[in-house]
Amino acid sequence: MLTTDKIAHTVAEYARRLEAGDSTQIAALYAEDATVEDPAGSAVRKGRAAIAAFYSELEGLALTAELLTVRASGDTAAFHLRVITTTGEFVSSIEPIDVMTFDERGRITSMRAIWSPADVVHQRRSSQ
Repeated sequence: MLTTDKIAHTVAEYARRLEAGDSTQIAALYAEDATVEDPAGSAVRKGRAAIAAFYSELEGLALTAELLTVRASGDTAAFHLRVITTTGEFVSSIEPIDVMTFDERGRITSMRAIWSPADVVHQRRSSQ
């Protein structure tokens, strides 16, 4: 049976796996025929293989993912996430609002990330 606790646990695990950067492990949280639309309005990726391919862009990045807020109701969660990546001399930060739906087993059936390129903040790393 799906509960808000199960949803919150899956969302927290999603953030942890984002930070670990293993696309296969992230995709394993999704149902077989799930969809990802990141950012909302972009092409929809459908199915675990397409979802794993999408998240493979994170592999090898120095990335932190901090879950800021989670709200769950019924089969849906909305959450605010801070993602920081460091590449070379730059640090990039974004705080999308993600909306996920879940099946009765707690697997993600859809994810839409609400953000635009204007929301990404790029800064030079300070030299110390």
